Amino acid sequence: MTTLIPAPKAVRTHPPHQPGRRETVHKWRRRFPLLPALIFTVVVTQLPFVATLVISTFQWNILKPGERHFTGLSNYTFVFTDERLRTAVLNTIVLTASVVSISMVLGLGLALLLDRRFPGRGLARTLLITPFLVMPVAAALLWKHAIYNPDYGLLNGTLNAVYRLFGAENGPTVDWVSNSAMPAVVVALVWQWTPFMMLILLAGLQAQPGDVLEAARVDGASAMATFRFITLPHLRQYIELGVLLGTIYVVQTFDAVFTITQGGPGSQTTNLPYEIYLTMFRKYEYGEAAAAGVVVVIGSIVVATFALRTIASLFREEVSR
Repeated sequence: MTTLIPAPKAVRTHPPHQPGRRETVHKWRRRFPLLPALIFTVVVTQLPFVATLVISTFQWNILKPGERHFTGLSNYTFVFTDERLRTAVLNTIVLTASVVSISMVLGLGLALLLDRRFPGRGLARTLLITPFLVMPVAAALLWKHAIYNPDYGLLNGTLNAVYRLFGAENGPTVDWVSNSAMPAVVVALVWQWTPFMMLILLAGLQAQPGDVLEAARVDGASAMATFRFITLPHLRQYIELGVLLGTIYVVQTFDAVFTITQGGPGSQTTNLPYEIYLTMFRKYEYGEAAAAGVVVVIGSIVVATFALRTIASLFREEVSR
């Protein structure tokens, strides 16, 4: 006798849960207030950059309006082969490396000073931050006229006063901008950017774990050993952040070069932003200026990517504590 085995019941499988229409509408309702800001950002930043990309592919001189024509990537070839632009790139590297490195060293010294408690520390911190708050054009005019001017500037006035102390009638009249154009711009920018580096490094110093420093003091470590083996490794990411952000900003320096030296004498201080200005408003070569601008923007994006990664690593480190 055979027994009949009932067939297994079919198991109804439900499709995976999908967000309903109400949930989708709710998500877009939350995002909708951000839409005007997004549209404004795209219109203000991305559309001009796209227009710059298009212009960079044309041979376009405003003095010859009938000769505008498409040339592809020839303007980019000109950017990388032109002698003036190569000089501008070299000047930009020298200017940026000098300003960032000197500002970082001075900012570290000032941050170490302000990390200690002493009477008037708040006032000293406020005064040291002040140069960073001055408008770049105003700071450049201050250095050009109040300090570097050969007739009534502070440097020559101090030099003449020193000579008179030793019996001389007058000291030498030095034209600081003409004789030392690049150092003149570097010193003015270092004065402006040292507070920025100081603030970043001071934040790093104040984020140090106090128990580690106390343990080092208990173990008899000297101040130099503590700084070398504990403080400096702790500040590594803050130093990297300061260098990257400083590089992004200093590469784009235009105000100091235009106001103090106007790229001269010769082309000693002509950096990339100022050379782009000359190409655009003196030579009227719109295509070449646009191509050079695109190259500068791409370089800045590369540096900014490293800066954002450094900032993200700092945030992850703070969250993990």
